[in-house]
Parts: sequence; C-alpha cells; structure tokens
Amino acid sequence: MKFILGKKIGMTTVYDEKGAMNVTLLECGSKVSLVKEKNKDGYSSIQMVIAKTKNKSKKKEFRVEGSELKKDDAVDVSIFEIGEKVVVSGKSKSKGFQGVVKRYGFKGGCASHGHKHDLRAPGSIGSGFPEHVVKGKRMAGRMGGERVTTKNLKVAFIDAEKNILGIKGAIPGIPGGIVEIKTV
Repeated sequence: MKFILGKKIGMTTVYDEKGAMNVTLLECGSKVSLVKEKNKDGYSSIQMVIAKTKNKSKKKEFRVEGSELKKDDAVDVSIFEIGEKVVVSGKSKSKGFQGVVKRYGFKGGCASHGHKHDLRAPGSIGSGFPEHVVKGKRMAGRMGGERVTTKNLKVAFIDAEKNILGIKGAIPGIPGGIVEIKTV
C-alpha cells in the first residue's frame, strides 16, 4: 500500500491525446514522524507529518502491515504511477448554519395563497406522541466540515521536481486543506 499526505492547491484543466481532463493539483511531500509496531503498541501503523502554514504541522496515521519505512524517512510523489487508482480523504468545505432547503433539499412551501414568510420553513416537525422531537430529525443546522472519502480516482500526472500530484476529478476540501492519498 502506498500513501502520502498532500496540500490541495486547486483545480485545472490538462490536455492530452484523448482531450481535456479536469484535475486537482496536490502539493505532496511528507515524512514519517512515528512508527507503531503490533507487539509494542497493539497495532501497526505509520504516522506521517506534513508542513502546514504558520509553523503548524498536520499529522495523520495510516494502518499498515509490515512496512520498511523508519522515523524521519521522506515520502514523495515518485512512489505513485500515472493511471494508478487512489482513494483520497479530507475535510469537506464548511458552509455554516443552513436551513433545511439547502441542507437536505426540501422543496419549501408555496409562494402564494396566503403563505406569508413561510417559503423556506421546514413544516411540521412532530406529532402528538412521543411529544418531543425525534432524534435524527432533519432540521436546520451546521453543514459541511465533515470527513469525506472519494474512491477510484486516477493519478493524471506527476511532477517529481516540484512534488506535485495531479488527480483526475474533484477532491474534498478547500485550497490549502490537507488530504490523505493512498492506493486502493
């Protein structure tokens, strides 16, 4: 299994012999900060660290069995190949407090026939019994800012000199956000 941490740069269009292709650019390059072993820690994993802005670094842990990586080993984009399938995980864009129309796609009320200021209201939220709002009811609240995993993405191009990885398709998060990239 191959894995690395990357910082999302943004999206662009790349042209090849087949035509246009939308890719997400990731600035990769991380190093091993900690190696956990099964006999000592109860499970085996490798903790990677990537430099982030403002003198803060971001750490992520990958569970692996029998890896040759040691502490302070550098990992770069040269471990991947063009056309290789990867799984990318990251934090989705936070959208703040949203109503039910935007958060869940509710239709909303009609705009005429005596409905004043009720267009985007959720409607009825309960019944006579159990006389409280049922847990899990879809209501207004905070939207986004959750861990999202996108599977079966392909590596479109690799720039080993600048340590940039281009992945075909969209990746969760904002530009500057940290994502985990690993092979299927």
